[in-house]
Amino acid sequence: IREELGKAFPEHGILSEEFENTHSGSRFTWIVDPIDGTRAFIMGYPMWGTLIALAIDGHPAVGIIDQPFTGERYWGDCKSAFGRGPQGEGPIRTRRCSRLEDAIFSTTTPDMFKSAEEIARFEAIRKAARMTRYGGDCYSYAMLASGLVDVIVEASLKPFDIAALVPVIEGAGGRITGWDGRPAIECSRVVAAGDPHLHEAMLRILG
Repeated sequence: IREELGKAFPEHGILSEEFENTHSGSRFTWIVDPIDGTRAFIMGYPMWGTLIALAIDGHPAVGIIDQPFTGERYWGDCKSAFGRGPQGEGPIRTRRCSRLEDAIFSTTTPDMFKSAEEIARFEAIRKAARMTRYGGDCYSYAMLASGLVDVIVEASLKPFDIAALVPVIEGAGGRITGWDGRPAIECSRVVAAGDPHLHEAMLRILG
């Protein structure tokens, strides 16, 4: 992926987990996570994916969530979002769900919440939500953008885990930020919700 991006956009920066950032002074930076969900990949579990984002002046502008195992791909530009899979291709939208007690809550694993504060907030959300689902890694965010999950709360993330998710979720009508409301790309703890009203409620719980 880095080789192809370097050929196509030689003046752009490229940031990924395995290598140092190239052309770090460029306005345009590609942020790549070739295998998001390493444990799932090792196990042969189909929920791992590839994340590619283009950030302009530090802000994710275009994102791709690719699921090679399932043959699905989701992409967005903060204004619109689309998905393609075995059932066809078309625009995707989040669903309206303004209350946590009506929401499907997802997180990759409870183990990502380390401090007593993080664990307490996770437990409060888990107990209040209508349903909780674990696993999924980046695929859960694609499901949120497609209207099948309502809220995701995670911690211990890095920029290459987050960047590609932002344009897809925002393009589908959702919101994704840090727990304190700052841009998600600047944070290791993120909250995403399909309904902006639910996102506001989550910030009150997490803040």
